[in-house]
Amino acid sequence: MLSYNKQKPLIAFIVPTGIGASIGGFAGDASQVVGDFAQDYNVIVNPNVVNAACFSGITENMLYVEGWTLSQFMKGNLGIVPSYKNKIGVILDKGISQGIINVHINTINAVKTVYGINVIGYEITDKPCEIEFYNTESGISSGSVLNNETLLEAGKKLLNRGAETIAVVCKFQEPPEDNYQDGEGVDIVGGVEAVISHYLTRELKVPVVHSPAFEDITISKEIVNPKVAAEYITPTFLPCILLGLSNAPLISYEKVEHYIGVESLKALIMPYNSLGASIVLDAISKNIKVYAVKENSSVLNITKNIINKDVIIEVNTYKECLKMLEEI
Repeated sequence: MLSYNKQKPLIAFIVPTGIGASIGGFAGDASQVVGDFAQDYNVIVNPNVVNAACFSGITENMLYVEGWTLSQFMKGNLGIVPSYKNKIGVILDKGISQGIINVHINTINAVKTVYGINVIGYEITDKPCEIEFYNTESGISSGSVLNNETLLEAGKKLLNRGAETIAVVCKFQEPPEDNYQDGEGVDIVGGVEAVISHYLTRELKVPVVHSPAFEDITISKEIVNPKVAAEYITPTFLPCILLGLSNAPLISYEKVEHYIGVESLKALIMPYNSLGASIVLDAISKNIKVYAVKENSSVLNITKNIINKDVIIEVNTYKECLKMLEEI
């Protein structure tokens, strides 16, 4: 079944990555909220909304769209095409030790066995990718990839083997101690994950989503905040992106059959104070309703007042927003 119902309106429920959103800034903690919207609407979600390590909040009527694709979609530069059981290729960073690579291969095989996901194979990069990550002065997470070309070459090999979507697993050093396990602060690795996904999606023109690999796969025996619990009970975060990519809409620059363009979008839902993204301004320019939800805040401070756009609709809660959508 395609994750799209032509009888239902299309909306976008977005929580930007790496901004410390109080809902959706951790490990799949926005899944139940967006699930309520998906009962009555087709919902574009960015992976950050539903990814939860070994779990996924993705359901029917959700369209799993990576951030670069979303930004180009909002500008009207491309469309998305609902798809089902995509052929997935997996890029594995050469910097990952063989033992941890084996854990990820076992993970791939487990997800294939249980869910029937069509993973066509994997490619190990020719060089270690060498990832750096950090929080910027503004408090959001960011980072860089020293050898991004080795990721691109591995991606091209997978496309030549027939892949339609790509999962990427890069080696990450252990993050510094912070209060993330208490359900506070910013996911320090999220920003550079978005950098990787944006770069490869732009260059390869297919959906690409990243998950990190750590050498220490010891499962914590400490109780952590429920919002991050999914990440503390699994040695790999790969399952959620495989589940998302399996039915992720494909990218199209032509109006082919089942093509969905920005003209179909009825509303964009964002955290209250993270309205500086280009997708917000593009939505406003196209007369798409933008809802800023006050119960979801971030480390940013870009509100309706800052960008001086009276057309943005502020609502107190997601429940209130869902009620207001009945008018569209």
